[in-house]
Amino acid sequence: MPPRVAILGWGSLLWEGGSAFDKWHDDWRCDGPILNLEFSRVSASRLNALTLVIDRDNGVPNRVAWCLSLRDDPALVHADLRSREGTTVGNIGRILLAQLDPEPTDQSAADIAAWARTQALDAVVWTRLSSNFESATKVPFSVDNAQAYLRSLPSPSKAKAAEYLLQAPEFINTPVRIAVKKERWFLEHAQKSLAEGREKRIQQWDT
Repeated sequence: MPPRVAILGWGSLLWEGGSAFDKWHDDWRCDGPILNLEFSRVSASRLNALTLVIDRDNGVPNRVAWCLSLRDDPALVHADLRSREGTTVGNIGRILLAQLDPEPTDQSAADIAAWARTQALDAVVWTRLSSNFESATKVPFSVDNAQAYLRSLPSPSKAKAAEYLLQAPEFINTPVRIAVKKERWFLEHAQKSLAEGREKRIQQWDT
């Protein structure tokens, strides 16, 4: 039997993985491991919006999504995710269940390994980008500081931030998301984003 290799997801992989990535996995499922997540990474590729990452210090427990890769080589699955994320090998986590001796000392990896055994998986890969809020903004991470940072962004960056917060899966709930969803700037950009999405769908129907 070929190896069962899972990919974990909680952010943009679920709504914009890209055709080159999406063709190599099956449907997303919502019963993955529980990991501490927060919108605590400043993302240059999203005009400095805050994006979701595993954050052991500031994150809160959230059950993430997962899918099975259609590949039978964990190294290729690792390469697929690295390519999609446009990052380095070190920013992509990988666990090979048969080679876990000793067990991972990193708590997130240990939680992933424990969950993987319940699913009879042979390997798991995930994006291992870390929080960079403090280094990018020069202030410690907190919900208040995250809100203040987002308010300070120029309008195009606010639009990106609102889009990402809006598109994140409904089952992901963090203190930052809960707080920001009440902000006036978010509501304004979210309404615009939703309206543009509806207009795009209407145009697709008309063609």
